[in-house]
Amino acid sequence: MQDRASLTKFAWLSIGAAILTIALKAGAYFLTGSVGLLSDAIESLVNLAGALMALTMLIIAARPADHNHVYGHSKAEYFSSVTEGILIFGAAIGIIVTAIQRLLNPRPLEQLGIGLAVSVAASAINFFVARILMNEGRKRRSITLEADAHHLLTDVWTSVGVIGGVAIAGFTGFHSLDPIVAIIVALNILWTGFQLIRRSVSGLMDEALPEQEQELIQGIMAKYREKGVDFHALRTRQAAARRFISVHVLVPGDTSVHDAHHIVEDFENEIRVALGGAVTVFTHLEPAEDEISMDDIYLDR
Repeated sequence: MQDRASLTKFAWLSIGAAILTIALKAGAYFLTGSVGLLSDAIESLVNLAGALMALTMLIIAARPADHNHVYGHSKAEYFSSVTEGILIFGAAIGIIVTAIQRLLNPRPLEQLGIGLAVSVAASAINFFVARILMNEGRKRRSITLEADAHHLLTDVWTSVGVIGGVAIAGFTGFHSLDPIVAIIVALNILWTGFQLIRRSVSGLMDEALPEQEQELIQGIMAKYREKGVDFHALRTRQAAARRFISVHVLVPGDTSVHDAHHIVEDFENEIRVALGGAVTVFTHLEPAEDEISMDDIYLDR
């Protein structure tokens, strides 16, 4: 859990980046009066709220197992990404309302050069921080850091669209393009929020491990089947960084308890090595020839 606790420093990095980009983008909005740049600044407020939530959940997720949470606290990370998805939805709705008002009452843009330069600087900061969070999130299997990184990258690409749209609106005099770009940004933000919520709900609903990891498990089973060992009732799930695997191991009935125990210990260890990270493997030993061993192979037994 000490390893998980070290992830909080990346949440602090995200918080610092959010505060800095909020200041820069808000400055760009006040300089230009662009509702497109305002939408960008509002999304950075969501980034800050999401980063604060991420920090809280990473601290909780790093707590060791206790009597009330014997499987640990790793699922707390899902609450962070769900909350961030909901915040993204709220920000998008706010952007759309503001953009529609500006679309009905267009106004000219001012000081575009300085304003856009400030916005570009803010986007560069977000891109740099997002790459750090994404790499660390994938390496450490943290859905919280990955969600935060995806959100920041979405911010970057929508900022590119906003900057381009605002520049065209300012230099061509087509002021309605500014709120139109803001609405497009908001729709993209809604899609990001939906994706974050969907992935988090899948984790909370104990969705099975990804197909690639299940293929690794099946590959190890195939090797043991060549030695006369069989398996059934395989179940997998993931709780943020920790994976849980449950399977019944069938050995020949004349196998001694000592030898059978070594078989399942070796099998469990190979699973943990193959998957890497935090993996909990539960095995149930059964004699292959006993017909009762086949009574509990169904998912809902």
